[in-house]
Amino acid sequence: MAKANHRKSDDRPMFFSAFNYKLIGVAILLIFAGFSAMYLENEVDGVISLYISPLVILAGFITVIFAIMKHDRGDGTESEVAS
Repeated sequence: MAKANHRKSDDRPMFFSAFNYKLIGVAILLIFAGFSAMYLENEVDGVISLYISPLVILAGFITVIFAIMKHDRGDGTESEVAS
C-alpha cells in the first residue's frame, strides 16, 4: 500500500484567529435575528420591521466586515520571527 503524504495542519498559521471566527458567528446570529424579528412581526408598518430589524441586520453586516478586516498585530508571525 502506498502511504499518502499529508502535511501537518500546524505548518501554516490559520487565516483568521479564534476571535475573528467568534465575531463572524455573532454577526451571523445578528443577521438571522434581524430577519427573524422582521418575519415574526409580519406587519408592513410595524416598529420592529421598519426600525429595529434593519438596524440589527446592518449591525450584523458591519460586524462581518469588521471581523474580516481585523488583524491581530500583537502576534508574531513566522515571517517576522525568521527575519
